[in-house]
Amino acid sequence: MATDGDAADCLLAVIDIGTVTARLALSRVHKGRVVALTKQSTIVNLGAGVDKTGRLDSAAINRVSECIAAYVATAQEAGAEWAVCTLTSAARDAENSDELLYRLQALGLLPQVIPGEVEGQLTFLGVAQDFFAHKLLVADNGGGSTELAWGMLSAAGLDMGLVRSTNVGCRRLTDRYFSQQKRVCVEDLRAAHEFAAEQFAPVIAEAHSLHLQAEKLLACGGTATSLVAMTLELEPYDSARVHLSELDYQQVCALEEKLAGLTVEERAKLPGLQAKRAPVILAGSVAISELMKQTGCETLTVSESDLLVGMSLTLDAAIRKETTAVGWRPNFTHFD
Repeated sequence: MATDGDAADCLLAVIDIGTVTARLALSRVHKGRVVALTKQSTIVNLGAGVDKTGRLDSAAINRVSECIAAYVATAQEAGAEWAVCTLTSAARDAENSDELLYRLQALGLLPQVIPGEVEGQLTFLGVAQDFFAHKLLVADNGGGSTELAWGMLSAAGLDMGLVRSTNVGCRRLTDRYFSQQKRVCVEDLRAAHEFAAEQFAPVIAEAHSLHLQAEKLLACGGTATSLVAMTLELEPYDSARVHLSELDYQQVCALEEKLAGLTVEERAKLPGLQAKRAPVILAGSVAISELMKQTGCETLTVSESDLLVGMSLTLDAAIRKETTAVGWRPNFTHFD
């Protein structure tokens, strides 16, 4: 059994509760690298309606609680010794997040609602594992927000030039612009693009004012991976084929146009797309295409090495009582 400061060969459980999806990663950290053993992902739609009501609804809290209870059981059965649980955009926005936090604490977790900037840094740390000593722009496109992070990981450590969180998320855009009709009208599609542009433009302008440059634009999250899976018509989903795949701007725009012409029911039948993601995938594609337009990037690289990897590294450092790369320390649970 490991003790504080001894994380050698420990199995780590990282739970991330986003606006649309809850995820579990079981991994070990060996010589500074994450060795992923298994991942699970469940669409729970925690943030459904939060943009309008400012509250998590009771059904969403129940869905998440049941999902995380199953994750905790899976982690314990696998022999995980340490666990961390983070919540992001929906929990940040909702005034009654404490109701969910209480339920998670009852499962033996120490849940944390993390700021958008911390979310962006953790995601960047994960993505940068595949791009050592490269200047990157990483976009974490989620359900309620998109974090934009400029920086570089090198032998000197993590050097972040700028990290900002924007209110562009596939759930948020869906609730605002696409939730009331079977087919999308041109006016609502235009309005969604305008909102995304208004959110992204000042952040990109700030990066330009700081003379920040990036060799690559990378994106992670369910929208980005789904766009690749749809392009390749992956049935079933194949993480190895999705990770580090590239999409060009014209491909993303063509997918957006195709999705806009379909009902949710029709989208759900597309090869490569999870049926439960069909209601929000159009809004997600709007976010991705608008980001590429605003940055002027013709090519996007999609990464599956994201917040879960960054959090695994951060948890490992915290257990060892070392300084974390992002300068933030998580709360963590020791499973008996």
